[in-house]
Amino acid sequence: MATDRSTTVDGHRIHYRDAGAGPPLLLLHGGIVDAAPVSWGAVLDPLAEDFRVIAPDLLGYGDSDTPDVAYTVERHVATMTGFCDALDLAEPAVAGLSLGGAVGLGLALDSDVSLRRLALIDSFGLGRELPNGRLSWLLARVQLPNRLAIALFARSRRLTKASLGGIVADVEGLSSEAIDRVWEYAKRPNAGVAFRSFRAHEITRTGYRTDFTPRLGGVDVPTLLIHGAQDEVVPLAWAERAAERLPDGRLAVLDDCAHWPPREDPAAVVRLLRTFLG
Repeated sequence: MATDRSTTVDGHRIHYRDAGAGPPLLLLHGGIVDAAPVSWGAVLDPLAEDFRVIAPDLLGYGDSDTPDVAYTVERHVATMTGFCDALDLAEPAVAGLSLGGAVGLGLALDSDVSLRRLALIDSFGLGRELPNGRLSWLLARVQLPNRLAIALFARSRRLTKASLGGIVADVEGLSSEAIDRVWEYAKRPNAGVAFRSFRAHEITRTGYRTDFTPRLGGVDVPTLLIHGAQDEVVPLAWAERAAERLPDGRLAVLDDCAHWPPREDPAAVVRLLRTFLG
């Protein structure tokens, strides 16, 4: 059973869930409306049978503080570096989903945290191409649509569920608990704040700002990429290219998943992580 805890990094409270014993495994969630219980809720306890699982709410998300800062990838990497120091995590394995994958790559390449292994699940930070071209850039400049969308989700579980069709292959296949978690966190005052800041900084006229692809040769830990074949947010081609460029990279493709494998097929994610992490 996971325990809710918190620590302070750079003067800001970081909330996290802590479960199990054994080698440390740090789980980093994604963006938009997310938090540790949202994306990792179905896999945390099973993984805790083999590992000490630590699942923080990233700065600006969930029950962590939401200071008035720029929520860049670099900011999240710095905060998670301080988080690992605060918890004295020695050689943790890291599994990151979407935005959390980019943060995991930043920890591997730009921090003094010594990772044991790295798992990237439908990871951001592996390409520059915008999914909708110039429209993506325009939407990043105009924040009102995102504010209105989250306000609507907060008022309606039905709309929350429908919105998840953009990140899953089969929204009817999601558990009620997964939908309820998103709806719960969409109602929070900080919902969307960190994501809008991230998006405004990250999306440029020429593409995403963060792209670790040219630096993947410097990732010196075994790396597993897990990717949904039907992901329309992060192209499968990005993961395929990354697997080729990583010194010790391998790719597992989940045919019936899109962008949210820990909720779409939690059993497969647990199985793959257990095998990879040993």
